[in-house]
Amino acid sequence: MHKRVWAGVDIGGTKTAVVLSCGPPETLCREEFPTRPDQGPSPAIARIVELLRGMLAKHGVTGGELEAIGISCGGPLDSDAGVIQSPPNLASWVDVPITAILAKEFGALVRLENDANAGAVAEHRYGAGRGTVHMIFLTMGTGLGAGMIVNGRLYRGATGGAGEIGHVRLTRTGPIGFNKAGSVEGWASGAGIAQIADRLVSRAVAQGCRTVLSVPPEPASPITARDVGLAAAQGDRVALRIIRVAGEKLGRGLAILIDVVNPERIVIGGLAMRLGELILAPARRAARQEALTASADACQIVPAELDESIGDVAALCVATGIGA
Repeated sequence: MHKRVWAGVDIGGTKTAVVLSCGPPETLCREEFPTRPDQGPSPAIARIVELLRGMLAKHGVTGGELEAIGISCGGPLDSDAGVIQSPPNLASWVDVPITAILAKEFGALVRLENDANAGAVAEHRYGAGRGTVHMIFLTMGTGLGAGMIVNGRLYRGATGGAGEIGHVRLTRTGPIGFNKAGSVEGWASGAGIAQIADRLVSRAVAQGCRTVLSVPPEPASPITARDVGLAAAQGDRVALRIIRVAGEKLGRGLAILIDVVNPERIVIGGLAMRLGELILAPARRAARQEALTASADACQIVPAELDESIGDVAALCVATGIGA
């Protein structure tokens, strides 16, 4: 059977994926399930253990052949101690010693890394960041985080918090992200786009403007970033306006990164891959307007290449120690 096998666990606020691999970016098998953070960490961890045990048994992998388990999860977390510290999208996961739990279950080395850092390593090695020396990767899902590759290696900073552009405040008031009104995450994340949509759709309805977003499939459900993307694909003017606003604010955040870090490339995952030029074009324009000309000229702003597999590959990079 397989002499060397690694496992990856990608823990998100919406779903968690478990993968088995002989080495990234390839996978032997994959399973996912809803994380359901409202239920606390115990049910999700039990499911991770169950799925991984089943995968190992299915492929005939003995305990000694499991080299390591890599966990990719949104911060804050302590990667050295292996503890998840109540991330915004996993508020009930308070000081969870995830690496110790899985190490006890499987008798293997377990590593934990911030999902943005792990994603940066994955895109740098296997995706849109290939060939760069200085690169920044942005997660752009429910929240917004960043991982930084400096001089070809992952840069964590003094406490592992380097690159947290989502926490930077762009405006005094505005959508809330990272527990801060007007932050980059508030303006340019999935949750932020939903907040912008709530405001702009209400304004449009009050002004008598038509938009499909004023009649969601389930009237009791709030508008989501996915709803906005689907409406924009149909040419809905209000949806296009929402995405343009988010893109412009994203660009202002990117300009800060460009001026401070001076990267060759900024790679953006999640919503940037799905919305494409609808959000990237206004982001590039705003970044160019705000950043120093020479630095902006030297920096490409592109969507991630690993697409929906990025979380899997990122977790496997953590397992194998790539970028450590």
